[in-house]
Amino acid sequence: MIFRGIHKLSLIDYPGKICTTLFVGGCNFRCQYCHNPELVIEEEGLPKITEEEVVEFLKERKGFLDGICITGGEPTLYKELPQFINKIKTLSFLVKLDTNGTNPTMLQELLKQELVDYVAMDIKGRLSNYPQIVGKEVEIELIKESAQILLSSSIEYEFRTTVFPQLFSQEDAKQISKWLRTAKRYVLQQPNLEKTLERGFKKVKLYTREELERLSKILPNCIIRWRV
Repeated sequence: MIFRGIHKLSLIDYPGKICTTLFVGGCNFRCQYCHNPELVIEEEGLPKITEEEVVEFLKERKGFLDGICITGGEPTLYKELPQFINKIKTLSFLVKLDTNGTNPTMLQELLKQELVDYVAMDIKGRLSNYPQIVGKEVEIELIKESAQILLSSSIEYEFRTTVFPQLFSQEDAKQISKWLRTAKRYVLQQPNLEKTLERGFKKVKLYTREELERLSKILPNCIIRWRV
């Protein structure tokens, strides 16, 4: 695999763990508020980090790091993902995967082989609003299938939503709560507006803390993740 970015030390990308975060290029969504736009539309202009380089780096960090977080972009677009994670697991590192849920076949295979220890699946909004939010037509059944895989699994996971008032309302939260009512963990995530795919999102008005708290009470086992 080729990676397009690396954070060598993160205390926030894997809950409760010290990790290295790896970024893949390419995504099948075009979310207007995406805060890694270069990974989506300018991938070829970014550095190339080989999996061999990653493995050598991790070997040097054994005993200090707990694991890695693989994010993007969308990691499940890469058919080589299981083979790469296998190499990481031989080093006894934990693996967290971030995904948009569009490849349930890959997700199921990773869980079957016990290659991931934590999965964070983005829930963009209520299912009927997905095309508007992600800027593409979406096979909603794939999203539902990925969510059900996690709901039925024993793995640690979270569903998470980056919240904007124009894209996520109390009614949206109610619809999602009916769908994911048995979720072990749901996260409402404060946006990162330093850079976004659509420039206009840098100036949008965000929910207040009190408004987010009210939304969180609608969703199952929900917490708010603040970004500073």
